[in-house]
Amino acid sequence: MSLNKEVLDIRNRQRIKPSRTNEPAAVWAGKDLLGTEQVDTITIIFKTSGCWWGKAGGCTMCGYVYDSAHTAPSDDDLLAQLTRAMRKASDFDKFMVKIFTSGSFLDTNEIPLEVRHRILGELDADERVVKVLAETRPEFVTEESVKDCVSTLKNTAFEVAMGLETSSDVIRKRSINKGFTFKNFIDAATAARANGATVKSYLMLKPLFLSEKEALEDIIQTVRDAVQYSDTFSINLCNVQRGTYVEYLWERKQYRPPWLWSIVDILQRTKKDFPDMIITSDPVGAGSKRGPRNCRECSHDVADAIRLFSLTQDLSCLEHLSCDCKNLWEQVLELDDHTFGSPIMD
Repeated sequence: MSLNKEVLDIRNRQRIKPSRTNEPAAVWAGKDLLGTEQVDTITIIFKTSGCWWGKAGGCTMCGYVYDSAHTAPSDDDLLAQLTRAMRKASDFDKFMVKIFTSGSFLDTNEIPLEVRHRILGELDADERVVKVLAETRPEFVTEESVKDCVSTLKNTAFEVAMGLETSSDVIRKRSINKGFTFKNFIDAATAARANGATVKSYLMLKPLFLSEKEALEDIIQTVRDAVQYSDTFSINLCNVQRGTYVEYLWERKQYRPPWLWSIVDILQRTKKDFPDMIITSDPVGAGSKRGPRNCRECSHDVADAIRLFSLTQDLSCLEHLSCDCKNLWEQVLELDDHTFGSPIMD
């Protein structure tokens, strides 16, 4: 049985509960970097008809497919979602808007072209919005689609965000089931940057079937491979989302999320190699059984240091971290290869 068939079988056993289609799947306020400046952000997860790749099977770690609407939202529903989400920014003087759909904002089957124009037009008309980031799969990033967004956002910067995950086509296919190649990403990033957009590359630390050391070194190599096509890196630490193939193996004790010490090492090494590159990470679920973690004593402190580094790009945030469990992590790096990716300890 193929990996995609395994993922699809799990997806088909899940139920998507009906929910209001005029409300976003999620929206929250936060902070991010705009160049070297910290700015407020609004992150909007639009509730759409869903990711086409997720419907076909999808990625082994992604549970966001279940955020899609039970019935496809109307154009008015999607615009109402924007209106509701923007209430989060009522007190902001200046902010960035990050748009996600649990699929692809540039896929006109999810966000019709006219709706895209109206969403971007409304954001451009708001003088407080300094930048719009939109996540999409690379197959929808063309010269035409990027030009269309940039021309609609006349006075507002535009950034294309893509889940590259890894520069290794083997890992992307056999561990993640992502459905595109590194060359597809390169072509998309080249088209985006040639037509007035910047590029944010999302990477995935420790997908299935990799040892801790293999996963760590894969991210280091991916940054080196993708740096010339990226303006920002965001390194996501794999967590165990419900209804995923990752959860299926985790429940059988065949997968452990990454150690936080691994991302600390990655951030230190990549930032030293590329000091002018913005490299960030938000360790979602840090310290929980389903999330990236060290030991109980240090997980939250280390996660806080990672978040602080991400906002400041100051390596001193990571320099004085210590805990007895770091020695155990180092032993895991030495021995984990011998277990073919299955965890040595929980």
